[in-house]
Amino acid sequence: MSFEAIIIGGNFAGLSAAMQLVRARRRVLLVDAGAPRNRFSEASHGFLGQDGQTPAAIMREGKRQLSLYPTITIREGKVVRAQSDGDAFTIGTEDGGEERAARIVLATGVSDTLPEIPGLKERWGRSALHCPYCHGFEVGGGKLGVLANHPHSAHSAMMIPDWGETTFFTQALFEPDEEQLVKLTARDVRIERSPIVELLGDNLKLEAVRLADGRVVPLDAVFVAPKTTMASPVAQQLGCAFDDGPFGPIIRIADNKETTVRGVFAAGDAVSAMHSATLASASGVLAGVHCHQSLVMQSVA
Repeated sequence: MSFEAIIIGGNFAGLSAAMQLVRARRRVLLVDAGAPRNRFSEASHGFLGQDGQTPAAIMREGKRQLSLYPTITIREGKVVRAQSDGDAFTIGTEDGGEERAARIVLATGVSDTLPEIPGLKERWGRSALHCPYCHGFEVGGGKLGVLANHPHSAHSAMMIPDWGETTFFTQALFEPDEEQLVKLTARDVRIERSPIVELLGDNLKLEAVRLADGRVVPLDAVFVAPKTTMASPVAQQLGCAFDDGPFGPIIRIADNKETTVRGVFAAGDAVSAMHSATLASASGVLAGVHCHQSLVMQSVA
């Protein structure tokens, strides 16, 4: 085999996994489809040493640094097929290419599905946001909204007042229970039960939201947790098991980041309900380290 490990996905998790393996002098192929989840964000925040950089710039520099190691091969392309092949794995790319390796690291990420509200999709990653720890500081001090689209939305609304004046829009779907109402009141969160039907503002800047009853409420940013699906079918093709996360399925992994398929490791947003650049990178490091250790153990078995 030309490669000992194939990493599918070239965002924070995949690049971090690759770095550990090439520093262990293993032959690694990294295949990147070039459509990272964070491509809609203007900057990555909260990532130590990279705060304020664009995600594209971070990944570009990561690939540059990886390319300095002699055992890495980086290819642009989409993996559309993966299967077990005896004691190894075979992957197939959209352009008809095929490669084989003893180990696979899945860093394939997730795709977001947003509520069907006019003006929301085009503001995603700018003034329609998923994570206050990633983007809250930049909209801090403004009028902020939390759009309820899952059972944990009330908990999210309790966090947001640290960044600004907060309104919780129940969307007539997720009414807070008595305990949640007490806590939201203690946090000075306003409850709005008329659903948001449109986001308003020029040049993708959010200025207000229109409600179903016709009122227009000024807002500078709205937080919403999208529903997620696997961005790639390869985990399912390989036979990996999934768990039900709060926003969508996640790949089941052990403490060593190995999936239920021996020899297949996974990292990043596809394995966790908590999503950030730092967490994705950290899980990629662990996946790379444990992937290397499994190769060592196989050689001495």
